[in-house]
Amino acid sequence: MKASIDRFEGKYAVCEGADGVSMDIERAKLPSGAKVGDVLIIDGDTIAVDTIETEARKKRVAELVNELFD
Repeated sequence: MKASIDRFEGKYAVCEGADGVSMDIERAKLPSGAKVGDVLIIDGDTIAVDTIETEARKKRVAELVNELFD
């Protein structure tokens, strides 16, 4: 399952799954250095940052912003 970090609230990361459903994940369970906007791969108790998908999303957002302001 994939989810992206929307925000941090206290000891939790509020994440949105690909299906649009929100979930809270304890910050302690996240990989070191995980930040808002990162895409996570969740496989049981294992959580990793999908760096390729995270960078692809950042690039798409930057392109959309450039289109809006050009």
